[in-house]
Amino acid sequence: MNIQTVFEQFPVLESDDVSLRKIELLHLEDVFAIYNNERVFEYCGIIPKHNVETVKTMIGHFERDFIKKARVKWGIFTKEEPDKMVGIIEAMDFNQKVSMVTIGYYLAESAWGKGIATKAVHLLIQYLFETVDTNRIQAEVMPQNHESKKVLLKNGFIQEGTLRQAAIWSGKGIVDLEIYGFLKEDYSR
Repeated sequence: MNIQTVFEQFPVLESDDVSLRKIELLHLEDVFAIYNNERVFEYCGIIPKHNVETVKTMIGHFERDFIKKARVKWGIFTKEEPDKMVGIIEAMDFNQKVSMVTIGYYLAESAWGKGIATKAVHLLIQYLFETVDTNRIQAEVMPQNHESKKVLLKNGFIQEGTLRQAAIWSGKGIVDLEIYGFLKEDYSR
């Protein structure tokens, strides 16, 4: 895994349909719209945020985490509305010993059901396998999150099993998590 590639300069990823770019203060309104919606985080270990100042501080934390080489959070933008952020996708828990990374994503409710998450995940997979030379990409999903599981399966992930009562997620308590994995040897553009 070439982790230096990820953190030497913020990676901007582009496809014909979506782009993944750095989240900045100019996106505060879009970020707040996502974090202020209870439904967006129904199946996530994230507590919604109802205070604009809190969300503004979080955007600074995104930058801090990148500088610390802990995680990368991209804003998801579509070609139809290139200045409106419609979601967030991230890569975290970089494990260089086994060349593995965990991904997560969530979209503004207005962007649900349009294939945007599937396209954003595809773009991130391509980057992680082809540019970063990752061997394994994984995602953890609450069993009730059927839409997220569809996104992963469409992109080539395999459901590997369920970890029963294995994690504490903010606002949810102790939860079961389904693990989805994708190995480079199974990847083809």
